[in-house]
Amino acid sequence: MKAGATPQQSEPADLYARQSENLSLLPHDKNNPEANATAAVQAKFVTPRDPVIETANGGRLPAVPLAEAQKLNLFKDEAELQGSRGGEHAIRRTTLDLAAEQETDQGAAMDDSMSGQSTRAEAPLRSAIPPTKTHPLFPQLPMYGPPTVLRTLQTFAFQITSAFLSLAFLGTIVLGSIFTSIPILFGHIYLRLTLRNPHARRPFHEEEKKRKKAREESARAWERQRRRNSRPAKQEPDHEKTTRDSNEYEPMEGGKDPLVCDVSYYARRVGLDVEEYNVQTEDGFVIGLWHLYNPKDYTPTSSSHRNQDEPISFPETYLDDGQATPSQQYPPGERKYPVLLVHGLLQSAGAYCTNDDDSLAFYLAKSGYDVWLGNNRCGFRPRHQMLTYNDPRMWNWNIRQMGVMDLPALISCVLSETGFPKLGLICHSQGTTETFVALAKEQRPEVGNKISVFCALAPAVYAGPLIGKMYFKFMRIISPGMFRLVFGIHAFIPFMMTMHRWLPASLYGALGYRVFSFLFNWSDTRWERDLRDRMFQFAPVYVSAESMRWWLGRECFASQKCILATREEGTREEEEDEGQDVVMEEFLDKDRLPQTEQLRHGGEGKRWRGRNAWYDEQVPPFALWVAGNDELVDGRRLLRRFARGREPHVRVVHSKVIEEYEHLDVIWAMDMIEKVGREVKEVIWRTAPVEARKLCRVPKGC
Repeated sequence: MKAGATPQQSEPADLYARQSENLSLLPHDKNNPEANATAAVQAKFVTPRDPVIETANGGRLPAVPLAEAQKLNLFKDEAELQGSRGGEHAIRRTTLDLAAEQETDQGAAMDDSMSGQSTRAEAPLRSAIPPTKTHPLFPQLPMYGPPTVLRTLQTFAFQITSAFLSLAFLGTIVLGSIFTSIPILFGHIYLRLTLRNPHARRPFHEEEKKRKKAREESARAWERQRRRNSRPAKQEPDHEKTTRDSNEYEPMEGGKDPLVCDVSYYARRVGLDVEEYNVQTEDGFVIGLWHLYNPKDYTPTSSSHRNQDEPISFPETYLDDGQATPSQQYPPGERKYPVLLVHGLLQSAGAYCTNDDDSLAFYLAKSGYDVWLGNNRCGFRPRHQMLTYNDPRMWNWNIRQMGVMDLPALISCVLSETGFPKLGLICHSQGTTETFVALAKEQRPEVGNKISVFCALAPAVYAGPLIGKMYFKFMRIISPGMFRLVFGIHAFIPFMMTMHRWLPASLYGALGYRVFSFLFNWSDTRWERDLRDRMFQFAPVYVSAESMRWWLGRECFASQKCILATREEGTREEEEDEGQDVVMEEFLDKDRLPQTEQLRHGGEGKRWRGRNAWYDEQVPPFALWVAGNDELVDGRRLLRRFARGREPHVRVVHSKVIEEYEHLDVIWAMDMIEKVGREVKEVIWRTAPVEARKLCRVPKGC
């Protein structure tokens, strides 16, 4: 050891052991085999901003602050260096050095030769040094270590306070929804007393009656068929057997709708079925991926095949020559182009499957696409490779983790199973948010190379006026500490899920609609009323309190009004755009400037406007459907950003504002297929890679 060396410098193994214990699943205990097996070994960086702790048994622990993850790697390297060289060489970095550097120079990159890590883009992920300054929209997550006595008490205290306070908040919302429903109720009563139908004013009233009658007739026919099948077998007339066999999609369920939270049941009602994949993310979460298929031309894969033992990172080789992958059973020229659908906030992918044949997922499947329904982490069944429900690390995530972890895991699984190099991606609301975040050049832009087109329904990038409502304002003005005191550090108001289990399905559906209508100011005017209770069987789901804090808390979306820019940046860009529009109108008039000068100034203007672009050349084409009457998000502002050249690498292949639509109408309106579904179907096929189109059947109507 060199003269003057401190004890900290001489004992890197001890520093590594202490840091490992801080990041392990359980406190270190030599007599506990499980604690030894789940001890933290090293940090691996999925992206330069997203470290994952690898344990001795190969497990993965999520949500570790960057500095803590880097310390673990540095101390590990120091311990290995000292052990291999007898401690004769100088230690490259100490805790004090690291802390001092971070405090004095947040923006400077560490020197490669001193840190043993690299800032080069091509460096291995374990060696990629994370940026020392985080994006203001994505502040550091809190750190929760192994379950010591102190941490257990802290967790229990948060559970107690949040159980009462969040329930009081939910009760206030429910009461508010009930009170605001009273005038509507009296209005309906008045119309009934005056012999008028209160539903006659609905825009699709006649169509609703036709669909209800058709559904009732179908239910009676199903019951007749069920009774016929229960009788002793007899010879079936040839013409009836031929008619049934020629039906491409033969229903396997029918009768009265029991209102169940089961996508496969509603798929079987329209002649399809579902197989579920359990997909592992790179930070250890297990998420559900539902595959729609026609039982007449596809045999489900084995359950063992559908349960991943480890995450799939984007496959590097694909079967582009028409050879089927293990789960792909269609001959060349008859394969189906893969499409992945991702749901919105507090929903599951079942939201795409509630309108029988007019559901977007079922429509695309019957049009000839290979449809996959992706769910985000936790959902109806919170699962992790190592963590349990009561561990706060299970819930220490927000929209970034959904974008850079969940979305790539879902895409990787679909591409691995289908053998295609790209897929079509359809997202609604929060699903669009996680995709816009993941594609950003500061996040995980390589995801864009796997997407042939990104179809954004009600894109949630800029906040709408609804964010200023009183109950949302309350969540925005309280401090992060108070937010955690009220809503906890686990699931966000888990009592909602308890109600889902306890209440009758019809009552839960009606109550769910009233509460969400009150919160988000939407109505069922354009939905099919008789299916409304079914729609709310797939919401809400488990989400983290930390995720809701990102949406509604003091620091992020609700305050900044945008997912990737601060309010100051957004205001400055709006002012610049308005000023530049005036300049361009005044000085780039065709009668006043030669054409060459117009082109030169136009090109310079584009480069100037794109200097703060969110996306790089890896971004896929965008197609956007904006709800014109959406108070939750401002889709028009996003369209203006693209139209004004703020994103020079973004190619918008389709955009549409549906003036009368509200936020959920883009997936639930009765005319959604005509106004959204058909266009989505055509855009996906038009933008699919040429090589893929040669291998696939042409979707109906394309």
